[in-house]
Amino acid sequence: MNVSTRGLTVLLLCACWTTQSLAFVTTPLSSRHNVVVSPKIRMALHTNNNDNDMDETVVSEMTTGSRSRREMMQQVSSVVGATGLLFGVQPAWAGIDPSALKSLRVEGDDTGATMRLRQMEAEKDRPDDKLDIPFEKLDDGVSYREFRSGKGEAVVQPGSKVAVEMTIRCKSFSTANEPGGVKYFTTAQDTDFNELAFTIGSGEMSPGLEEGMMGMHKGALRRIEVPATMVFAARNANQLPLPSENNKEGKRRFTALFKTDATLLFEVLITRIK
Repeated sequence: MNVSTRGLTVLLLCACWTTQSLAFVTTPLSSRHNVVVSPKIRMALHTNNNDNDMDETVVSEMTTGSRSRREMMQQVSSVVGATGLLFGVQPAWAGIDPSALKSLRVEGDDTGATMRLRQMEAEKDRPDDKLDIPFEKLDDGVSYREFRSGKGEAVVQPGSKVAVEMTIRCKSFSTANEPGGVKYFTTAQDTDFNELAFTIGSGEMSPGLEEGMMGMHKGALRRIEVPATMVFAARNANQLPLPSENNKEGKRRFTALFKTDATLLFEVLITRIK
């Protein structure tokens, strides 16, 4: 018999003993069979028709009996608790792994944004993110570093319809809290559904950004650096995402950007590819 079987056997015995003890303790005195009553109580019951006239000896003995019952119940509880600790009895979860619940779809999350944010939260602070990996430089001056490789067969290529979560940082406005540059735009703050959808090569977005996205899979995450000359050209062609009306600080930073080095850092997470 292994430890788990022995533990279960002991728990069953304790449960049976506890049930019998509770039945005995909670049963009224008058309804118990074969109960031995002390001579003192029997004499008091015989000589006094009124229960309120019992002498102090009878009351004392009945009080002692009540105290004994309480002590017995405390001992039963202690034995059951100690047995559970001894054999490592764990709470029952009805066959459900609580950690698995975190991956279930959130009710009312029609766009999937809450699920994606939860997945990003679970993956943040990965050791690989802290490695000093150099950016890969392309011929047109764009450079990028891939933080997540993504999954699936579909890849970003000319003509792909993509949906992304994005943060855009002004590299020249770096601070201690944001060494990569302060952000002027985020899909979380500046869009209704925390994503941008566009077609690669349609002219909707900066060609420099699209060049840095080539080859990405669904779930991939890159930081793409677009040089100032390409950013100026994208602004003139209305190919840059703009802050929302409520993002006054973002608007101020976007305006100030073009008075200095306009290099931008695009942090892009691919959520859908078609």
